Amino acid sequence: MPRIPETAIPGGGERVAKVIARAGLCSRREAEQWIEAGRITINGRPLTSPAVNVAAGDVVTVDGSPLPERTRLRLWRYHKPPGLMTTHSDPQGRPTVFERLPEDMGRVISIGRLDLPSEGLLLLTNDGSLARHLELPSTGWRRRYRVRVHGTIEPAALAGLAAGITIEGIRYGAIEAAVERVQGSNAWLSVALHEGKNREIRKVLQALRLDVGRLIRISYGPFQLGSLVRGGVEEVQGKVLREQLGKNWR
Repeated sequence: MPRIPETAIPGGGERVAKVIARAGLCSRREAEQWIEAGRITINGRPLTSPAVNVAAGDVVTVDGSPLPERTRLRLWRYHKPPGLMTTHSDPQGRPTVFERLPEDMGRVISIGRLDLPSEGLLLLTNDGSLARHLELPSTGWRRRYRVRVHGTIEPAALAGLAAGITIEGIRYGAIEAAVERVQGSNAWLSVALHEGKNREIRKVLQALRLDVGRLIRISYGPFQLGSLVRGGVEEVQGKVLREQLGKNWR
């Protein structure tokens, strides 16, 4: 069977990975991996590249099954407890966020991640394309945290994080960090950033000789952890979601 070349299908449309992600099956990045693995076809022809657009009337399949009907865009706030992996499966068998969610939510995707010991606000959505959009620094949504650290705080070094920092060859962008209160050799910091690389806050503070004891995300863009109980999940009302995303999102 012929394979689709690495060119866009005439007639416009959207990138195939975006279409798959919006169907709620996976994230956009995962969809690209599925394409590379040969799991995706358009009109019966296997794809070898994500550089393809889906036009009106095209039939996309995943492992031989057509994409499900696009559902209503939904977003939830979830209070992640420490000790859960933000992944759909873990090779080491550790418990995951998605195992603890109500079954009637269906398949959802996290917007960004919180590592195993971290806690606080995690946004979940049924739209992989939205997840990718809101993870990008260019979206401009600030992520705020409360962080308990152990060690001696040097105010100049903490303030210097606003200019970014390079650690072991990795460049981290501007971080706002301020002391909330000091309790002996421990302190609570208020930390805010726009990107959030893997374990960024922990690595950056470790470079300042500060050990992180607790890390709690309290907001992601306009959405707040608020009084949501640990392990609790609450859907964002459609009106609020439209106000924050703009009416032209979908």
